[in-house]
Amino acid sequence: MRLRVFLCAIALSFVGLAGAAEPDVSTLTLPCIACHGMDGAASLPGSANLGGQNQRYLLRQLELIKSGARTVPLMTGQLNHLGREQLAQLAAHFAALPLATGQAEEATLAQGESIYRAGIAAKGVAACIACHAPSGGGNSPAGYPHISGQPVDYVVAQLTAYREGERTTDDDYGGMMRDVAANLNDGEIKAVANYLRGLH
Repeated sequence: MRLRVFLCAIALSFVGLAGAAEPDVSTLTLPCIACHGMDGAASLPGSANLGGQNQRYLLRQLELIKSGARTVPLMTGQLNHLGREQLAQLAAHFAALPLATGQAEEATLAQGESIYRAGIAAKGVAACIACHAPSGGGNSPAGYPHISGQPVDYVVAQLTAYREGERTTDDDYGGMMRDVAANLNDGEIKAVANYLRGLH
């Protein structure tokens, strides 16, 4: 917890710099590095990999976080001084970085793959592959995110937040993520997250 607070303090110390006239993208990314790494690979537990992420998705999430529609405590206030052009610069920067990859654990791999590729018909859970593609690469024109290689703890947190109605950023898509997650139990969520970690 102390490390998280310390890194957040470092990030916030750069906010004033990012608010300077016409900051370049390297200055804009300084507050991001503490949690998301210089290369876009999460460096703090609970954070997302941003490298190689769908640019349209990234921009939309930044806008939602800035507006308060998506709550990310460590990012509270960090985007308030940025205009849409600067948010777009951030999105383009991270989208251009390499994708992070990971290694799945064998124990729940088969279960996670089954849910990802076929869903759970008996529970009304749609297959993730329908929107996020066989490789987990998402759908850039539609704004569906690239989800392969993401840290397990991050995916678990997001799917749980959708299930509990704490994250509602799928309003643009008719609440489809909440509909899917609503019928997933904790074990199934963890299995999908584990499978995604090694998918690439």
